[in-house]
Amino acid sequence: MKAPGLAALLSVVPLLPVDGQAITVVSWGGSYARAVDEAANLPFTEATGIPVRLEAYNGGLAQIRAQVDIGSVYWDVVDLEIADAVRGCDEGLLEPIDIDDLPPGPDGTPAADDFVAESQTECGVSNLYWSTVYAYNDENFPGEEPATMADFFDLEKFPGRRGMRRVPQVNLEFALIADGVPLDEVYATLRTPEGLDRAFAKLETIKDEVVWWEAGAQPPQMLADREVVMSTAYNGRIFNAQILENQPFTIVWDGQLLDVGQVGIVAGTRRLEEALRYVAFSTSAESMARIGRRISYSPARRSAMPLVTTHVVAGVDMAPHMPAGPGNMDRALRYDWAFWVDYQDELNERFSAWLSR
Repeated sequence: MKAPGLAALLSVVPLLPVDGQAITVVSWGGSYARAVDEAANLPFTEATGIPVRLEAYNGGLAQIRAQVDIGSVYWDVVDLEIADAVRGCDEGLLEPIDIDDLPPGPDGTPAADDFVAESQTECGVSNLYWSTVYAYNDENFPGEEPATMADFFDLEKFPGRRGMRRVPQVNLEFALIADGVPLDEVYATLRTPEGLDRAFAKLETIKDEVVWWEAGAQPPQMLADREVVMSTAYNGRIFNAQILENQPFTIVWDGQLLDVGQVGIVAGTRRLEEALRYVAFSTSAESMARIGRRISYSPARRSAMPLVTTHVVAGVDMAPHMPAGPGNMDRALRYDWAFWVDYQDELNERFSAWLSR
């Protein structure tokens, strides 16, 4: 039986709360999960009467695939990297979502025109833009400080251990940027055997000094503990450490990899109607703006951008801390999700083999 359209389901959201099955929303944990909980989950429950259980994971499709394959789906809505959203859709792991059924912007602009065009996929609804950057603890550099992606790979000029996520994506791009490949040629270079060899060779130059991380909460902690002198990280996690914990961290925006996050619904959930209502609510302009006032990720709706003003607790202007803030985009690389849809499995295998050597 076809589920009711989102437009029909949403018609009751602003009215009196109604009872519904609790849904499980899976996110990235840490400060980001807290922002989503405060900005989207709690207001959703207040508006609809539907409880939200929040779980954390470290990304990928393995857990979703296992649930769908055995027909025991207990996750409902999942925060996804866009490449995983596309792959999951192609594999039948996610429910299609029609953007025309999503609510309009505050000014009545249809959702299809309100969302940034490049951010939409068949089974994913974008909620924010975020960046992988690298950051350092100021106290480790009393003299000259790192300023470029090449500096991250320069162990002679800036000795000390580095933190990097234990996946090939982003690391390969950063390696080529550090090795002098122009930003507009990075993905074309990675599509060649010689380019991949070049990226792995650059990673090899710092491999012995890398501490590998898996969860987004780890880089700020490693920097604070001085386990590493610099680390790749999600920009919002570093922002929260700077603003809310008064950590002496600096973000290097040179070579930042700008990506878009999406939410998707796991195929076969028994709570499809509740999940659809949650997706529509959490990707509204108002919810995106509430998230953007708690962690420095930019909304994926045009109408939400002017609603992000100051941090809800610290009161600081959010604009300079956003990936697209003044000057931050000067040397940014946009994440090519299509490349990773095509090469993810192959490069995961090669990266794992390289790590084990």
